[in-house]
Order: sequence, then structure tokens, then C-alpha cells
Amino acid sequence: MTDTELIEKFLIGDIGAFNQLVWRWEKSIFNFILKMSGDFEASKDICQKTFIKAFKGLKKLNDHTKFKTWLYQIAVNHCRDEIRRQKKHKMISIEKLQEDCEEGAILPENLASDGRNSPDFHWNQKEIREILDQAFERIPEEQRLVIIMKEYQGLKFSEIAEILNQSINTTKSRMYYGLNALRKVFDQWDIKKEAFEYDL
Repeated sequence: MTDTELIEKFLIGDIGAFNQLVWRWEKSIFNFILKMSGDFEASKDICQKTFIKAFKGLKKLNDHTKFKTWLYQIAVNHCRDEIRRQKKHKMISIEKLQEDCEEGAILPENLASDGRNSPDFHWNQKEIREILDQAFERIPEEQRLVIIMKEYQGLKFSEIAEILNQSINTTKSRMYYGLNALRKVFDQWDIKKEAFEYDL
């Protein structure tokens, strides 16, 4: 059954149809939120708020084929509110990254160099996630959003552009600059791509 069909059933009183929508989208939405917030408990709360808002507002969604992008829009807005409220993620501009590199900024303490950044060493998956999570915290939010949606959620540029209410060219540009910003972070930490086999 399609999302549209489930929505139509929900709108005529079938609450179970909405539960099916939650079951279908909860994992993807939660993973997106977790990647953005970096906080597991906060992500559970944001995910719950996202679906509560969707439940209350679904009757106002005129084009039911846009449910996916509409749901991501709700999640994005809640993520932004939470991130700004908690002020857990300090966004650093590309110019700031360049300044830090020139000043010799170093890898976060818990990932300090111990020989693991040599090409002969390969990070395990947990370490890769930790590195990427900390690197994501150091690039602008609008760039991080695009990279996560494209690389981790598998969304098309057209979908991302619609979710973020921007042009496809802007979306692609932010992807490009975001990946460059991540490269600068890895260079700053003196981490070679070969050390953890992550293709940027």
C-alpha cells in the first residue's frame, strides 16, 4: 500500500493507517535526526515530535504524494530548533576552518594521533562514525543537511531542494562546499582518507 493510500485511509478515520506510516518512515527519520543532532536521547524526542506534528497536520497536506518531503521538512525544523536550543553544535565557517588549519588545530582529544591515521591502519566502523560525527559538527548546518540527506538518506537532489526550499543548483553547491569543508577538517586533523576508506 502506498503512502498516499495510507493517508487517505487515515483521513477517513483509520488510525492504524498512520501507525503504518510511522512504521515505514520512523527508522529513516530517526537516523537522519541522529546524524544531525548527535544525541541519541534528544533524537528520540525529536523523532516523536516529528510524527506527532505529522499526525496533527496531515489533514492540511494538500498533495499527498509529497508526504515524504513534508515529513523531512518537519524533522529538519525540529532538528534546527533543538540544535539551537541546546547549542551543542558549534558551526564553523570554511574561513574559520582555514584559519584553524593555518594555526595548527588538532584532532579532538579522544581521537588524538597514536599512529592510527597512517595509511597502513584502518579505522573500525565505530571509530569512523565518531570521526565523521565530530567532523560534521565543524561544518555549516546547511551543508551538513545536504550531505546527510544525500549520502546517508539516499535522497535525490530534487527532493533535498524541495525539503529545504531552495534551488537544485544551491543544493548541489552546498554539497560541493560541504565535502570540501569536511576535507579541510580531515586535513586539519592530519587524517588520510586511506586510513578509514571513506570516499569524499
